[in-house]
Amino acid sequence: MKRSKPQPLARPAGEGWGEIARSVKPPCFVVHEGLLDRNLAVLGRVQAESGAKILLALKGFALPAVFPRLRRTLPGTTASSLHEARLAVETFGGEVHLCAPAYRPDEFPELLRYADHVTFNSLSQWERWRGAVASSGRKVSCGLRVNPEHREVEVALYDPCAPRSRLGITASNLKGASLDGIEGLHFHSLCELGSDALERTLRAVEAKFAWALEAVKWVNFGGGHHITRPGYDVSRLIRLVSAFQRHWGVSVYLEPGEAVALHTGALVASVLDIVHNGIDIAILDTSATNHMPDVLEMPYRPQIVGAGKKGEFPHLYRLGGMTCLAGDVIGDYSFPKRLSVGDRLVFLDMAHYSIVKTTTFNGVTLPDIAVYDPAKGVTVVRHARYDDYKSRLTD
Repeated sequence: MKRSKPQPLARPAGEGWGEIARSVKPPCFVVHEGLLDRNLAVLGRVQAESGAKILLALKGFALPAVFPRLRRTLPGTTASSLHEARLAVETFGGEVHLCAPAYRPDEFPELLRYADHVTFNSLSQWERWRGAVASSGRKVSCGLRVNPEHREVEVALYDPCAPRSRLGITASNLKGASLDGIEGLHFHSLCELGSDALERTLRAVEAKFAWALEAVKWVNFGGGHHITRPGYDVSRLIRLVSAFQRHWGVSVYLEPGEAVALHTGALVASVLDIVHNGIDIAILDTSATNHMPDVLEMPYRPQIVGAGKKGEFPHLYRLGGMTCLAGDVIGDYSFPKRLSVGDRLVFLDMAHYSIVKTTTFNGVTLPDIAVYDPAKGVTVVRHARYDDYKSRLTD
């Protein structure tokens, strides 16, 4: 889930994004490991001072090339599918937590080979699969996802607690149910929000599910915590987690996939052509619908190094993608000087929820993926290829 509004920008220490962009072949995602370390320092502080465990949510950020770096701080991952769970075991290690709206019969036995914690979205799913868990031969801690029916998210598309949500068990539906075999509760109510929103949510969770909290060993606070955003009240988060653990006698998990990679990545693109139709239009070698779908889904306006809003600089351009979709438009941006074919543009904050959501619509080539180590420079860890497209359609 991404992105309610543009956030303050972060620049890499030492070299700027412009110099990094000149060292790759566009289009290319670049993840800055130095900025990852900065985020991990914040997350490490939260763990050390609160006692909570912070998991990497693979739905938001899944780049095995940087997992060795993340493993130094994060004890594990959270997955929402069989493939994510398998990736977690094969490339990250540590604890693997699983939470999905429902589990497929042909996949659940294999899921039990990977997951250490499994959260069920309904009582019926728990009853259907509890026998398989018991006979799996592995110690798997089971939990239930609850819906506190407390709304904090403005955009309905990203609000797990919206009316008639399919996500989580409401208090009225959980009332009177047996929690035999259940060791945890999981709730998710946030999206790019602060610890003040969590505090209000916790009041709702405690008011509606107190009897269940008394019966479990762990509680997962879900994602949407913008912990590494400038201005986030980290101290309040630490106080909330610490007080909750003391009061209820439980362990707490957080799974902020976005906060791990916030402000750590960019998408480098270049200008292929410039046309005019009431406005100057730059056609890029990237695409909103293929490479940054939140631009159209949210909608969301990414920030570009050296560019501004209409009127901020003298030269205005509409930036368009290279697919045949008429609406494949990134937005209108102003620049200090005229754009030319071959110019490179650097779209900021493109590590989370962009790399994992790319598509091959129209057969458009996916971006390469690179990492930047301040000590070693840029390394391309994945080259785009024809098989990215072909393998989706045929064996």
